[in-house]
Amino acid sequence: MTAKHTYLKHTTFAFLDIETTGGNSSHDRITEIGIRFWRSGEVIGEWQTLLNPNARISPFIEQLTGISNEMVSDAPTFEAIADELEEQLRDTVFVAHNARFDYGFIKSEYRRLGRLFSARVLCTVKLSRRLYPEFRRHNMDALIERHGLKQVQRHRAMGDVSAMLEFFTHALAEKGNEELEGAVGALLQRPSIPSHLPLDTLRDLPRGPGVYRFYGENDALLYVGKSTNIAQRVASHFSGDHNTSKGVRISESLRRVECTETAGELGALLLELRQIKTLNPLFNRRSRAAKNLVSIELAPNESGYLQARLVREIEPHRLASYYGLFRSKRDAERALSGIAAKNELCNQLLGLEPAHGGPCFQRALGRCKGACEGSEDVARYNLRVQIAFHELRLRTWPWKGPVAIVERRADWVQPDILVIYNWMHVATLHDEQELQDLSLRGQSVTFDLDSYKLLIKALMAPHRSGSHQEHSVLELPAVGEPDVLMP
Repeated sequence: MTAKHTYLKHTTFAFLDIETTGGNSSHDRITEIGIRFWRSGEVIGEWQTLLNPNARISPFIEQLTGISNEMVSDAPTFEAIADELEEQLRDTVFVAHNARFDYGFIKSEYRRLGRLFSARVLCTVKLSRRLYPEFRRHNMDALIERHGLKQVQRHRAMGDVSAMLEFFTHALAEKGNEELEGAVGALLQRPSIPSHLPLDTLRDLPRGPGVYRFYGENDALLYVGKSTNIAQRVASHFSGDHNTSKGVRISESLRRVECTETAGELGALLLELRQIKTLNPLFNRRSRAAKNLVSIELAPNESGYLQARLVREIEPHRLASYYGLFRSKRDAERALSGIAAKNELCNQLLGLEPAHGGPCFQRALGRCKGACEGSEDVARYNLRVQIAFHELRLRTWPWKGPVAIVERRADWVQPDILVIYNWMHVATLHDEQELQDLSLRGQSVTFDLDSYKLLIKALMAPHRSGSHQEHSVLELPAVGEPDVLMP
């Protein structure tokens, strides 16, 4: 700061409190928001609303907050007030008691809408600890009792806002402008990063797309993530986006951050997927390599009826012969059961019960039209099977051989050339000479459910102008075929 009292004289503080359906921002929702705006010693406005959370409020939360399902039934949704709230908070300091909670919920609500939200954040719990280090407890009830603040309607947004603002003005009167200014300035300027990381960690991270890796003690890999803005995404881990027990454990364990820049979003997605599967980070649950990838194959039996069998050896060059990709036999059988029930197909022919003489069990219940005992026409039954399984049929590779997807950086320096074959990411190159020298013979790649889904979406989705998925696709000359491994 170049002058004293900069914050207290020239900054608008938005004292904000929310009520929610629960304590986890990933699945609970906001039911009420209250804000009071303070600037240069005066309250200059306020804003409040109930919100319809599109979820039931539990009896416990109703009793705690006094906010009932009836009260919010006709209230606006967060989406309806998102623009107005963003405008209200523009160019303010976001002030909350235990700010990680409130800020995390607000960010989560915007993220559900596909939007980013960020603000300078001041936590009055941290402010109280800094100004009154001699006390152990700093929750709102403790502050009200200790400082003789007015009693308010606790666990309602504007009630808690009133108590929070009164604490702030009480501290200003008791400690004086200079001490409060120093405390506020220190808290706002302090990087919101775990204590074990260097203070310049966020400053040194790139603002473009790529993959980041969190390491703990003894260089244990904790987490792998991707983003179109690495610095912004890493910062979000420490500012309330990850208001979960896993997020807290990662922050406490984190010792080092590394990243790899990519030219575009698809390259970042593929690299993230590969590193999660090969490096096995401790806190990534999704996308680990499936050990027993299963699909369904249809083939006629001796009587000509199509029979389903589960297969584990999937040949990528004949993907159209398979239906569905499943991470386990149990998942595949669950899908078969659903198809059988919905379409009155034979459980024996679908492999859901052992083959035996006579009708299947579902036939006795009137849920099979008799293919198991030869009483349904073969052609009719097979047509019904093909229709029932149509949506599960895997997509064949639409090109003659491998293709190169070219993603270019914003500065047009060093593109990423992603070599893809049969929905598998084979290699990433960076210039035309590498592409000319490319040979896939002898290279080993793994056919994988996650990369299959990702590349289907990236390559087959309708082109959207201005989206991160824009890229050019080049068919490659004869460069050989890689060896395909199953997970």
